[in-house]
Amino acid sequence: MASPLPDPVPLHRVKRALVTKLRHHGDVLLASPVFTALKHATPATEIDALVYLETAPMLTGHPAISQVHTIDRGWKARGVTVQLAGEWRLLRDLRARDYDLLIHLTEHPRGLTLARLLRPRYAVTRERSTHARLWSRHFTHFYRIPARTERHVVEQNLDALRRIGVQPPEEDRRLVLVPGAAAHRKVEALLAEHALGTGDFVQLHPGSRWLFKCWPPEHTAALIDRIAADGVRCVLTGAPDDRERALSSAILAALRPATRAHVTDLTGRLALDELAALTAHARAFVGVDSAPMHIAAAVGTPAVALFGPSSEIAWGPWRSAHRVLASDRHPCRPCGLDGCGGGKVSECLTTLPVERVHTALAELLSRA
Repeated sequence: MASPLPDPVPLHRVKRALVTKLRHHGDVLLASPVFTALKHATPATEIDALVYLETAPMLTGHPAISQVHTIDRGWKARGVTVQLAGEWRLLRDLRARDYDLLIHLTEHPRGLTLARLLRPRYAVTRERSTHARLWSRHFTHFYRIPARTERHVVEQNLDALRRIGVQPPEEDRRLVLVPGAAAHRKVEALLAEHALGTGDFVQLHPGSRWLFKCWPPEHTAALIDRIAADGVRCVLTGAPDDRERALSSAILAALRPATRAHVTDLTGRLALDELAALTAHARAFVGVDSAPMHIAAAVGTPAVALFGPSSEIAWGPWRSAHRVLASDRHPCRPCGLDGCGGGKVSECLTTLPVERVHTALAELLSRA
C-alpha cells in the first residue's frame, strides 16, 4: 500500500505531537526512545503521550514528554455515565493541544478515532492489510515491519520516525525510565530496614501476568539456594496480584531452611516507580520476559532473562549487560503460544536447568 503523502514530514511546522502506545507496561517502556529521538530532531516541538492509566509510570518523568494523557480502562466497569464523562474529558484535553502530528504505535482501532477527531496535519501508523483503505483516509504516512525477519520492538517503534524522515542516532535509542526522588527515598529506607545497600543483593522477579512465561517455583527456589550459598543476598519481588503472591509463597516454601535468612520478600509492596528504584540498586536482576526485565535494562542493571514461547530477538533486554537463557532442545520456540498446545505450561521453560541459569548469573556478576 502506497502512502498518500510519501514525503518526510516538515518538522519545522510541527508545534505539538501526540504519540500513542495503548499496550502493556513493557510495551510502553520500549516506546520511550521514540520520544527522545523525536525531541532531538525537533527541539521546539511539545511532545505528549497517550497510554493506559496503569502504564503511565513508565513514561512519567521522561524529559522529552510535555504531558502524559491516560485512558482508564476502569471507566467502563463503573458504568456508561462514568465512561462517557472520562472519554469526553480526554477528548477535550487532547483537542485543546491542537496536534500537528499523531504517531500511533499500535494496531488499536482508537487510532482511527483520534485521527478523525483531532484532525492532525500529519498522522503516522503501521502499514496494515486489513481495512487499509479506511486507515489511508485518515493517516498520511505508514511505516513497514519486515515480514520474514524479526526486529526488536524498540526498532519497530523507531521505524515510525524513520518513515517521516527522522533517523534516530544511536545515543537516542536507549530506554528512558525516571523513578523519581520519592520512589528512591522509599526504597532506600526499605533497604536500610533490611540492612541492604546498593549492590548488596540480586533481585529475582519470577512472575508475569502471563503464567506460561514463568519458570517453575521449585526451580527459582533452587536458584536462590545456590545464590545464597555463594554469599549473596536475594530480594524477591512481584506484583500486588494474587497469582504472583502465590508464586512467591511457593518459592519461599521450597527454600532450604538455611537460605530463608538470606532472602527479603517484597512481593506486592512496591509501586512501579518504586520497583524501578529498587532494581537500580540491585547488583543484578533475574526474571522472565516481562516488564520488570525491561525496567532492569532501562536502569542499567545487568540481567539474566529466561525466555520460553516469546522471542528474545524481538523482546530481549535492550542495550544493557545481560544473558538470555532459552531452551536449545525445543526447535519449536519461539512459538508465541500460551504454553504448549495452548495449555498454559511452556515445556521450553519448565525444562530449563537451574545450573545453567546459576552459571549465567555467576558470569554476569563476575563482569558487573
